Amino acid sequence: MIFSTLEHILTHISFSMVSIVIILQLITLLVNEIVGLYDSFERGMIITFFCLTGLLVTRWIYWKHFPLSDLYESLIFLSWSFYIIHMILYFKKQKKNLSAITAPSAIFTQGFATSGLLTEMHRSAILVPSLQSHWLMMHVSMMVLGYAALLCGSLLSITLLIITFQKEIKKDIISLFDKRKHLLNDSSFFGEIQYMNEKGNILQSTSPLSVRNFYKSQLIEQLDFWGYRVISLGFFFLTTGILSGAVWANEAWGSYWNWDPKETWAFITWTLFAIYLHVRTNKNLQSADSAIVAFIGFLIIWICYFGVNLLGIGLHSYGSFTLTLN
Repeated sequence: MIFSTLEHILTHISFSMVSIVIILQLITLLVNEIVGLYDSFERGMIITFFCLTGLLVTRWIYWKHFPLSDLYESLIFLSWSFYIIHMILYFKKQKKNLSAITAPSAIFTQGFATSGLLTEMHRSAILVPSLQSHWLMMHVSMMVLGYAALLCGSLLSITLLIITFQKEIKKDIISLFDKRKHLLNDSSFFGEIQYMNEKGNILQSTSPLSVRNFYKSQLIEQLDFWGYRVISLGFFFLTTGILSGAVWANEAWGSYWNWDPKETWAFITWTLFAIYLHVRTNKNLQSADSAIVAFIGFLIIWICYFGVNLLGIGLHSYGSFTLTLN
Protein backbone atom coordinates (compact mmCIF):
# COMPACT_ATOMS: atom_id res chain seq x y z
CA MET A 1 0.00 0.00 0.00
CA ILE A 2 2.82 2.38 0.89
CA PHE A 3 4.69 1.64 -2.34
CA SER A 4 1.51 2.02 -4.40
CA THR A 5 0.82 5.43 -2.82
CA LEU A 6 4.45 6.47 -3.34
CA GLU A 7 4.22 5.41 -6.98
CA HIS A 8 1.14 7.60 -7.54
CA ILE A 9 2.80 10.55 -5.80
CA LEU A 10 5.97 10.27 -7.90
CA THR A 11 3.89 9.91 -11.07
CA HIS A 12 1.92 13.08 -10.35
CA ILE A 13 5.04 15.03 -9.29
CA SER A 14 6.93 14.00 -12.43
CA PHE A 15 3.98 14.87 -14.68
CA SER A 16 3.59 18.26 -12.96
CA MET A 17 7.31 18.93 -13.34
CA VAL A 18 7.12 18.01 -17.03
CA SER A 19 4.29 20.52 -17.52
CA ILE A 20 6.36 23.25 -15.84
CA VAL A 21 9.48 22.28 -17.80
CA ILE A 22 7.58 22.48 -21.11
CA ILE A 23 6.48 26.05 -20.28
CA LEU A 24 10.04 27.01 -19.29
CA GLN A 25 11.38 25.43 -22.49
CA LEU A 26 8.99 27.47 -24.64
CA ILE A 27 9.84 30.71 -22.81
CA THR A 28 13.56 29.94 -23.07
CA LEU A 29 13.26 29.42 -26.84
CA LEU A 30 11.41 32.74 -27.24
CA VAL A 31 13.56 34.79 -24.83
CA ASN A 32 17.23 33.86 -24.97
CA GLU A 33 18.42 36.65 -22.67
CA ILE A 34 16.99 35.18 -19.45
CA VAL A 35 19.86 33.00 -18.21
CA GLY A 36 18.27 32.30 -14.83
CA LEU A 37 15.20 30.89 -16.56
CA TYR A 38 17.33 28.41 -18.47
CA ASP A 39 19.00 27.33 -15.21
CA SER A 40 15.54 26.79 -13.69
CA PHE A 41 14.65 24.69 -16.72
CA GLU A 42 17.69 22.47 -16.17
CA ARG A 43 16.93 22.14 -12.44
CA GLY A 44 13.42 21.04 -13.39
CA MET A 45 14.90 18.42 -15.73
CA ILE A 46 17.12 17.09 -12.93
CA ILE A 47 14.22 16.96 -10.43
CA THR A 48 12.08 15.11 -12.99
CA PHE A 49 14.92 12.64 -13.59
CA PHE A 50 15.12 11.79 -9.89
CA CYS A 51 11.32 11.44 -9.72
CA LEU A 52 11.44 8.96 -12.62
CA THR A 53 14.29 7.10 -10.94
CA GLY A 54 12.23 6.84 -7.75
CA LEU A 55 9.20 5.71 -9.76
CA LEU A 56 11.14 2.91 -11.46
CA VAL A 57 12.75 1.76 -8.19
CA THR A 58 9.35 1.82 -6.44
CA ARG A 59 7.73 -0.36 -9.13
CA TRP A 60 10.74 -2.68 -8.99
CA ILE A 61 10.39 -3.20 -5.23
CA TYR A 62 6.59 -3.33 -5.20
CA TRP A 63 6.10 -5.76 -8.09
CA LYS A 64 9.33 -7.71 -7.44
CA HIS A 65 10.55 -7.60 -11.05
CA PHE A 66 12.58 -5.20 -13.14
CA PRO A 67 10.15 -2.50 -14.43
CA LEU A 68 10.33 -3.36 -18.12
CA SER A 69 7.49 -5.84 -18.50
CA ASP A 70 5.08 -3.75 -20.61
CA LEU A 71 4.93 -0.69 -22.86
CA TYR A 72 4.17 1.76 -20.04
CA GLU A 73 7.25 0.74 -18.05
CA SER A 74 9.43 0.71 -21.15
CA LEU A 75 8.24 4.24 -22.05
CA ILE A 76 9.16 5.42 -18.55
CA PHE A 77 12.55 3.73 -18.90
CA LEU A 78 12.99 5.24 -22.38
CA SER A 79 12.25 8.70 -21.00
CA TRP A 80 14.66 8.04 -18.12
CA SER A 81 17.34 7.12 -20.67
CA PHE A 82 16.66 10.36 -22.59
CA TYR A 83 17.19 12.32 -19.37
CA ILE A 84 20.56 10.62 -18.83
CA ILE A 85 21.77 11.52 -22.34
CA HIS A 86 20.45 15.07 -21.90
CA MET A 87 22.31 15.54 -18.61
CA ILE A 88 25.54 14.11 -20.06
CA LEU A 89 25.43 16.72 -22.83
CA TYR A 90 24.49 19.41 -20.29
CA PHE A 91 27.35 18.64 -17.92
CA LYS A 92 29.70 18.44 -20.92
CA LYS A 93 28.95 22.19 -21.29
CA GLN A 94 27.03 21.66 -24.52
CA LYS A 95 24.22 23.68 -22.99
CA LYS A 96 21.92 25.50 -25.36
CA ASN A 97 23.22 23.89 -28.52
CA LEU A 98 22.67 20.17 -28.07
CA SER A 99 20.66 19.83 -24.86
CA ALA A 100 17.89 21.89 -26.48
CA ILE A 101 17.53 19.06 -29.01
CA THR A 102 17.54 16.17 -26.53
CA ALA A 103 15.30 17.79 -23.88
CA PRO A 104 12.01 17.61 -25.89
CA SER A 105 12.52 13.86 -26.45
CA ALA A 106 12.63 13.20 -22.71
CA ILE A 107 9.80 15.62 -21.93
CA PHE A 108 7.25 14.42 -24.47
CA THR A 109 8.00 10.71 -24.00
CA GLN A 110 7.46 11.00 -20.27
CA GLY A 111 4.44 13.25 -20.75
CA PHE A 112 2.81 10.63 -22.98
CA ALA A 113 3.66 7.76 -20.61
CA THR A 114 2.34 9.49 -17.47
CA SER A 115 -0.76 10.91 -19.16
CA GLY A 116 -4.20 9.30 -19.00
CA LEU A 117 -3.80 7.61 -22.41
CA LEU A 118 -2.11 4.56 -20.90
CA THR A 119 -4.19 4.31 -17.73
CA GLU A 120 -4.75 0.57 -18.00
CA MET A 121 -1.06 -0.12 -18.36
CA HIS A 122 -0.07 1.81 -15.20
CA ARG A 123 -1.07 -1.27 -13.23
CA SER A 124 1.59 -3.91 -13.49
CA ALA A 125 0.63 -7.57 -13.25
CA ILE A 126 2.19 -10.97 -12.75
CA LEU A 127 4.76 -11.63 -15.44
CA VAL A 128 3.92 -14.07 -18.20
CA PRO A 129 6.09 -17.24 -18.01
CA SER A 130 8.33 -16.18 -20.89
CA LEU A 131 9.27 -12.99 -19.02
CA GLN A 132 10.08 -14.71 -15.72
CA SER A 133 13.78 -14.84 -16.45
CA HIS A 134 16.98 -13.13 -15.35
CA TRP A 135 17.43 -12.17 -19.03
CA LEU A 136 14.61 -9.60 -18.71
CA MET A 137 16.89 -6.97 -17.17
CA MET A 138 19.77 -7.63 -19.57
CA HIS A 139 17.88 -7.86 -22.85
CA VAL A 140 15.13 -5.24 -22.50
CA SER A 141 17.27 -2.63 -20.71
CA MET A 142 19.93 -2.87 -23.43
CA MET A 143 17.32 -2.58 -26.16
CA VAL A 144 15.61 0.47 -24.63
CA LEU A 145 18.94 2.17 -23.87
CA GLY A 146 19.93 1.48 -27.47
CA TYR A 147 16.68 2.97 -28.80
CA ALA A 148 17.14 6.07 -26.62
CA ALA A 149 20.74 6.66 -27.73
CA LEU A 150 19.96 6.00 -31.40
CA LEU A 151 16.94 8.34 -31.32
CA CYS A 152 18.94 11.15 -29.68
CA GLY A 153 21.86 10.68 -32.06
CA SER A 154 19.49 10.63 -35.02
CA LEU A 155 17.87 13.88 -33.85
CA LEU A 156 21.32 15.50 -33.72
CA SER A 157 22.01 14.26 -37.25
CA ILE A 158 18.62 15.50 -38.48
CA THR A 159 19.40 18.94 -37.04
CA LEU A 160 22.75 18.85 -38.85
CA LEU A 161 20.94 17.98 -42.07
CA ILE A 162 18.52 20.91 -41.70
CA ILE A 163 21.31 23.43 -40.97
CA THR A 164 23.43 22.12 -43.86
CA PHE A 165 20.46 22.33 -46.22
CA GLN A 166 19.77 25.95 -45.18
CA LYS A 167 23.44 26.77 -45.63
CA GLU A 168 23.44 25.38 -49.18
CA ILE A 169 20.36 27.44 -50.06
CA LYS A 170 22.07 30.61 -48.82
CA LYS A 171 25.16 29.76 -50.87
CA ASP A 172 23.02 29.45 -54.00
CA ILE A 173 21.36 32.80 -53.28
CA ILE A 174 24.74 34.50 -52.77
CA SER A 175 26.12 33.01 -56.00
CA LEU A 176 23.10 34.31 -57.91
CA PHE A 177 23.63 37.74 -56.38
CA ASP A 178 27.31 37.67 -57.43
CA LYS A 179 26.28 36.94 -61.04
CA ARG A 180 23.87 39.86 -60.93
CA LYS A 181 26.67 42.14 -59.73
CA HIS A 182 28.86 41.16 -62.66
CA LEU A 183 26.06 41.87 -65.10
CA LEU A 184 25.48 45.31 -63.55
CA ASN A 185 29.21 46.02 -63.69
CA ASP A 186 29.37 45.30 -67.42
CA SER A 187 26.13 47.03 -68.51
CA SER A 188 26.54 50.82 -68.19
CA PHE A 189 27.82 53.74 -66.15
CA PHE A 190 24.61 53.76 -64.12
CA GLY A 191 25.01 50.07 -63.49
CA GLU A 192 28.56 50.67 -62.27
CA ILE A 193 27.39 53.29 -59.77
CA GLN A 194 24.65 50.95 -58.55
CA TYR A 195 27.16 48.14 -58.26
CA MET A 196 29.48 50.33 -56.14
CA ASN A 197 26.62 51.18 -53.81
CA GLU A 198 25.67 47.52 -53.45
CA LYS A 199 29.30 46.61 -52.89
CA GLY A 200 29.50 49.11 -50.05
CA ASN A 201 26.40 47.60 -48.46
CA ILE A 202 27.86 44.12 -48.79
CA LEU A 203 31.12 45.21 -47.13
CA GLN A 204 29.17 46.64 -44.23
CA SER A 205 27.31 43.39 -43.68
CA THR A 206 30.26 41.03 -44.32
CA SER A 207 31.48 40.93 -40.75
CA PRO A 208 28.30 39.74 -39.00
CA LEU A 209 27.60 37.34 -41.88
CA SER A 210 31.02 35.73 -41.60
CA VAL A 211 30.67 35.46 -37.83
CA ARG A 212 27.28 33.80 -38.26
CA ASN A 213 28.73 31.34 -40.77
CA PHE A 214 31.58 30.58 -38.37
CA TYR A 215 29.17 29.73 -35.55
CA LYS A 216 27.08 27.62 -37.93
CA SER A 217 30.17 25.68 -38.96
CA GLN A 218 31.07 25.15 -35.30
CA LEU A 219 27.53 23.94 -34.56
CA ILE A 220 27.62 21.54 -37.52
CA GLU A 221 30.91 20.09 -36.24
CA GLN A 222 29.43 19.65 -32.74
CA LEU A 223 26.31 17.98 -34.10
CA ASP A 224 28.38 15.63 -36.25
CA PHE A 225 30.78 14.84 -33.38
CA TRP A 226 28.13 14.10 -30.74
CA GLY A 227 25.65 12.53 -33.16
CA TYR A 228 28.26 9.98 -34.25
CA ARG A 229 29.29 9.14 -30.69
CA VAL A 230 25.77 8.85 -29.32
CA ILE A 231 24.71 6.64 -32.24
CA SER A 232 27.84 4.48 -31.78
CA LEU A 233 26.90 4.02 -28.11
CA GLY A 234 23.33 3.18 -29.09
CA PHE A 235 24.54 0.69 -31.70
CA PHE A 236 26.59 -1.07 -29.02
CA PHE A 237 23.56 -1.28 -26.71
CA LEU A 238 21.35 -2.50 -29.56
CA THR A 239 23.85 -5.20 -30.55
CA THR A 240 24.14 -6.37 -26.94
CA GLY A 241 20.35 -6.39 -26.63
CA ILE A 242 19.82 -8.42 -29.81
CA LEU A 243 22.47 -11.00 -28.83
CA SER A 244 21.13 -11.38 -25.29
CA GLY A 245 17.61 -11.61 -26.72
CA ALA A 246 18.70 -14.44 -29.02
CA VAL A 247 20.10 -16.40 -26.07
CA TRP A 248 16.91 -15.76 -24.07
CA ALA A 249 14.73 -16.80 -27.03
CA ASN A 250 16.61 -20.09 -27.27
CA GLU A 251 15.92 -20.77 -23.57
CA ALA A 252 12.25 -19.72 -23.75
CA TRP A 253 11.16 -20.86 -27.22
CA GLY A 254 13.89 -23.30 -28.29
CA SER A 255 15.20 -21.17 -31.17
CA TYR A 256 17.68 -18.29 -31.35
CA TRP A 257 15.71 -16.47 -34.06
CA ASN A 258 12.05 -16.76 -35.04
CA TRP A 259 11.59 -13.85 -37.48
CA ASP A 260 8.99 -12.36 -35.16
CA PRO A 261 7.85 -8.84 -36.30
CA LYS A 262 9.76 -7.28 -33.41
CA GLU A 263 12.89 -9.28 -34.17
CA THR A 264 12.66 -8.49 -37.88
CA TRP A 265 12.36 -4.73 -37.35
CA ALA A 266 15.14 -4.81 -34.74
CA PHE A 267 17.37 -6.48 -37.33
CA ILE A 268 16.39 -3.85 -39.93
CA THR A 269 17.24 -1.12 -37.40
CA TRP A 270 20.61 -2.73 -36.63
CA THR A 271 21.43 -3.06 -40.36
CA LEU A 272 20.51 0.55 -41.09
CA PHE A 273 22.70 1.97 -38.33
CA ALA A 274 25.53 -0.34 -39.37
CA ILE A 275 25.25 1.38 -42.76
CA TYR A 276 25.30 4.75 -40.97
CA LEU A 277 28.55 3.89 -39.18
CA HIS A 278 30.09 2.73 -42.46
CA VAL A 279 29.04 5.92 -44.29
CA ARG A 280 30.15 8.12 -41.37
CA THR A 281 33.64 6.60 -41.24
CA ASN A 282 34.06 6.84 -45.04
CA LYS A 283 36.24 9.90 -45.69
CA ASN A 284 34.99 10.22 -49.27
CA LEU A 285 31.44 10.96 -48.07
CA GLN A 286 30.15 14.07 -46.32
CA SER A 287 28.51 14.27 -42.90
CA ALA A 288 25.18 15.09 -44.58
CA ASP A 289 25.20 11.68 -46.28
CA SER A 290 25.36 9.84 -42.96
CA ALA A 291 22.75 12.24 -41.55
CA ILE A 292 20.29 11.12 -44.26
CA VAL A 293 20.80 7.49 -43.17
CA ALA A 294 20.26 8.53 -39.54
CA PHE A 295 17.01 10.26 -40.51
CA ILE A 296 15.72 7.04 -42.08
CA GLY A 297 16.88 5.17 -38.99
CA PHE A 298 14.93 7.56 -36.77
CA LEU A 299 11.70 6.55 -38.51
CA ILE A 300 12.57 2.84 -38.46
CA ILE A 301 13.21 2.88 -34.69
CA TRP A 302 9.73 4.22 -33.96
CA ILE A 303 8.23 1.54 -36.19
CA CYS A 304 10.25 -1.12 -34.38
CA TYR A 305 9.61 0.17 -30.87
CA PHE A 306 6.11 1.62 -31.08
CA GLY A 307 4.50 0.63 -34.36
CA VAL A 308 4.90 -3.12 -33.92
CA ASN A 309 3.22 -2.89 -30.49
CA LEU A 310 0.13 -1.37 -32.09
CA LEU A 311 -0.37 -4.58 -34.07
CA GLY A 312 -0.36 -6.79 -30.98
CA ILE A 313 0.85 -9.84 -32.92
CA GLY A 314 3.85 -12.12 -32.66
CA LEU A 315 5.88 -13.47 -29.77
CA HIS A 316 6.30 -9.96 -28.33
CA SER A 317 2.55 -9.23 -28.26
CA TYR A 318 2.61 -8.82 -24.45
CA GLY A 319 4.01 -5.36 -25.08
CA SER A 320 0.90 -4.20 -26.97
CA PHE A 321 -1.60 -1.77 -25.51
CA THR A 322 -4.98 -0.16 -25.98
CA LEU A 323 -5.44 3.59 -25.69
CA THR A 324 -7.94 4.70 -23.06
CA LEU A 325 -9.70 8.00 -23.74
CA ASN A 326 -11.35 9.51 -20.68
